[in-house]
Amino acid sequence: MGQKIERDHQRFRKLVRGKVKSNLSKYISRGEMIGKKGKDLVSIPLPQIEIPQFRYGNKNNGGGGQGDGDVGQALGPPQGDGKSGAGDQPGGHIQEVELTMEELASILGEELALPRIEPRGKKNIVTTRDKYTGIRQSGPESLRHFKRTFKRALKRQIAAGLYDPMKPMVIPVREDKQYRSWKEVQKPESVAVIVYMMDVSGSMTDEQKEIVRIEAFWIDTWIKAHYKGIDTVYIIHDAAAQEVDEQTFYHTRESGGTKISAAYELADKIITTRYPPDQWNIYAFHFSDGDNWGDDIPHCIEVLTNKLLPRVNLFGYGQVESPYGSGEFYDYVHEMLGEKKNVVASKIPDREAILGSIKEFLGTGR
Repeated sequence: MGQKIERDHQRFRKLVRGKVKSNLSKYISRGEMIGKKGKDLVSIPLPQIEIPQFRYGNKNNGGGGQGDGDVGQALGPPQGDGKSGAGDQPGGHIQEVELTMEELASILGEELALPRIEPRGKKNIVTTRDKYTGIRQSGPESLRHFKRTFKRALKRQIAAGLYDPMKPMVIPVREDKQYRSWKEVQKPESVAVIVYMMDVSGSMTDEQKEIVRIEAFWIDTWIKAHYKGIDTVYIIHDAAAQEVDEQTFYHTRESGGTKISAAYELADKIITTRYPPDQWNIYAFHFSDGDNWGDDIPHCIEVLTNKLLPRVNLFGYGQVESPYGSGEFYDYVHEMLGEKKNVVASKIPDREAILGSIKEFLGTGR
């Protein structure tokens, strides 16, 4: 019975996975998953999917219910009578299911055919782990090996003629007890930091910030699937740059001019002081409408080329379309694509373009 339930559960999970995968573009463009994110799980609304239920039946005549039931009757919470208040047709039902972040990353990777990330510098950080490698005769009771201890006690009682099959009682003594032994092993640890930079000048609208928020959620999901530890840094800028928390990053209302080099200089300073490149895998993503103060462009390219790019695994520039910005900075970054393998430039005119942009950013496998 337990195996059948497990098989049914696995089939249901595959059904959910298939539904999410086939509608991934819709979930991404609408951002439905982000507001339903918990610590390790994401709640996903799935219309037209049947949630498994126990049903009353005659098979095996087992169970412990009360009262009479009809064959096929659902033994779960009532689902309503199918009547709608003002209309004459039944309404559709939407159920919410939960997926782990690992499952979500796997679905994203399959749908976009993303290569696995190969971390760099992961051997530079070493942590110590206890690995259980053998058995010894003494140790704390919390490490007692029950099976080995039981077998040793059983053999001793049989050899001494103390074992009675009619009363199969096995009582270990001190000499029977076996304990797990361990040794300390050094294990390379992969750690990474994601630096998000966003233009919050007057030409960036709330809709553009929401596009950035959705894309950052999926970038986080994929990168976190490949590392044990992740730090996240948020930088906002107009003519000046500052480090902020996540809430401020997505909800700040700013105005004024744009000086992109300010964000790049601050990112370089943070990396230098907190995230040495020989120990950290560094991912930097900058989102802007491409409008920049003209005299700042040469300095901006200089900081990017000489300071940031030599240190990061990947630098992604995402340009959201604005009715106010010139959009010319994309051309300057795009010129680097042939020379720098860790540079990706992507245009994101609207929400429908988010999925393609994610593939452009993460398709390098860096």
